[in-house]
Amino acid sequence: MLKKKIAIIGGDARYLRLIHALHYEEWIEVVIVGFDKVEQSYTAVKQCSIKELQSEQLDAIVLPITGIQNGGKVEAVFSDKEWVLTSDWFKRLSKKCLIFTGITSDQLDHWIKENDLTLIELMERDDIAIYNSIPTAEGAIMLAIQHTDITIHDSNIFVFGFGRVGQTTANKFSGLGAKVTIVSKSETDLARAFEQGFQTIHLDKISDHICHCEILINTVPAVVVTAAVLEKLPSNRLIIDLASKPGGIDFDYAKKRGIEVIHALGLPGLVAPKTAGEILAKTIVHCISSSE
Repeated sequence: MLKKKIAIIGGDARYLRLIHALHYEEWIEVVIVGFDKVEQSYTAVKQCSIKELQSEQLDAIVLPITGIQNGGKVEAVFSDKEWVLTSDWFKRLSKKCLIFTGITSDQLDHWIKENDLTLIELMERDDIAIYNSIPTAEGAIMLAIQHTDITIHDSNIFVFGFGRVGQTTANKFSGLGAKVTIVSKSETDLARAFEQGFQTIHLDKISDHICHCEILINTVPAVVVTAAVLEKLPSNRLIIDLASKPGGIDFDYAKKRGIEVIHALGLPGLVAPKTAGEILAKTIVHCISSSE
């Protein structure tokens, strides 16, 4: 069986485990760019520059979870050099080459469409999101312990949203003895939350109940914790926003009221990079093997 050639270009701590996991797949050959601060003896794979990559021979490319910036710049935590991809570089790729990224951008979308390539947005996949919800919830628990002077047990936790992250977060806090209330505008989600034993409040009525909240956790990537809600939240409460940018909190008004808000982006890579890397590797291996 011919080995599949994969280039990992940039990335953070979770990519170190990703590199190892892919390297130990006998049918995969890995080359990495943007890891020059890491000893090659540790990564155990070939390191090179973008210019040295034989792009036309690649079967897959793994870009950082953050994708690439619109100028083509790639985030590389383990390098002081600037790594930039160009339109001409993408043109040299085989049409069969799979492009993996966490999230996409206008620039990347344009190059993918222009060259008829296949883009796989890892963070948009249900399986990745559900797996990642576990370290995300554990990270939220860590932050709640660090930034409050109360126990999670018997505390009033309000979780905004009951999607993939919201469900796991609610279950983990409940498992520690918290009194969890789910806030949503979806009647279906509220019904499911009720079925699972949680208290529920419709988003339209949250202002009447928010005064009872001790820790507010948002998972909705739209502003649902508005000034009207924050006005009635006691200023000594903690807010943890787990939603992707721009988040779901009126940050300016929260700051004006002196409410502590933590926009906890990328928790899986911060609290459990080994696990997060293994999750990514498992999905990437599956996608490549399924593309045959």
